[in-house]
Amino acid sequence: MTTTTLSNINSENKQVPGTSVPPDNSSFGQRGFRRIAVVGAAVLLGALVVGFVPRLSQRKQAASDTNQLALPSVSVVSPTTGAAPDGLMLPAEVRPWQEASIFSRVNGYLKSWLVDIGAHVDQDQLLAEIDTPDLDHQLEQARSQATLAVGSSQLAKITNDKWQKLWHEGVVSELDADNTATNQDTTKANAEAFAANLRVLEQEVAFKRVTAPFPGVITARNTNVGDLITANNTNMEMFHIQQTNPLRIYFRVPQANAPDIRVGQSIDVVFSDLGGKTLPAKVATTSESITPNSRTLLVELHMDNPNNEIQPGSYAQVRLTSGSLGQVVTLPNNTLLFRAQGLQVGVVKPDSSVELRDIKVGRDFGTTIEIVQGVTPSDKVILNPADSLVTGAVVGVAAAPSPSPSATVAKK
Repeated sequence: MTTTTLSNINSENKQVPGTSVPPDNSSFGQRGFRRIAVVGAAVLLGALVVGFVPRLSQRKQAASDTNQLALPSVSVVSPTTGAAPDGLMLPAEVRPWQEASIFSRVNGYLKSWLVDIGAHVDQDQLLAEIDTPDLDHQLEQARSQATLAVGSSQLAKITNDKWQKLWHEGVVSELDADNTATNQDTTKANAEAFAANLRVLEQEVAFKRVTAPFPGVITARNTNVGDLITANNTNMEMFHIQQTNPLRIYFRVPQANAPDIRVGQSIDVVFSDLGGKTLPAKVATTSESITPNSRTLLVELHMDNPNNEIQPGSYAQVRLTSGSLGQVVTLPNNTLLFRAQGLQVGVVKPDSSVELRDIKVGRDFGTTIEIVQGVTPSDKVILNPADSLVTGAVVGVAAAPSPSPSATVAKK
């Protein structure tokens, strides 16, 4: 049985010449399928990675770009510090050395006027005369009363002297002597009162003659002969007089330059209506106080005007050289915001947020303006700010454009 079985097996395994027996591929197929599956999965995963990662990066970049584009882009500039331009001009006000409005101190009618506008008069020169009939009668009455009071006082003194003598002789009582002494004192006081009233009226009568209080020029005459004159009426100015030599000139200096102004300093005053004529003046005094509204210092100059060439009220400018001024902070004019609460600028903070600041401005230099208060040279101020700009807004700062090669060469 065993021999038969082995022979059968051998006969089964014998290969017939000219034929091929196929191998058993069941285990090899399983292994190949696994390899193919692994390779396919790896290829698919690689394809997913290669396709997804760039898209994720692009998506993040797009989101970042969108956020950047959502922020308004602004250009900024820092305030500059330096000396003011040479020949800085400040507006000035020309005033007379002294001036006065002349009113009447007495009631009456204008009898005559002797000077008109433009007349150069001396001190105490007669300008007009006033007819005062009522005052003249009061003066005559006061003189009569004063004379009568003096007579009564003299009589009372004589009477008192006699009664005092009789009292010492025992002829009259002490009471009668005291009464005569009291009467003498009373009449003396009355005489002094009437004398004082007479002096007042005499002084008032002297005001019938209207005279110049100081040498100067008559700039206004507001009465004519026959006009009713009312005493102490400030609505009825008879004459206006101004002394034009020397002149007082007032101008204002920004707070930052106030320490540069010194008493006795020489400053040029320019008169454009005289062809730009320049005359020297000296600093006489200052207000020594900064005006809160404008943050400026009021300065007074004195200038000689012997020929009356400069008229009070003329337009003038004061020229301050760069040597007489300190450092100033300036900004371009296109950084200013005109708001209801005043002038403001937008400042970009380190966290890219905006802060609106109130500022005080000084002199205008054309394309730039002096900033007296509100910003420092380290601030970043927005150029051409939008009207809708508010505090707390987040902005992006645009990069400053690089100069072109041609501009660089031209600059060199």
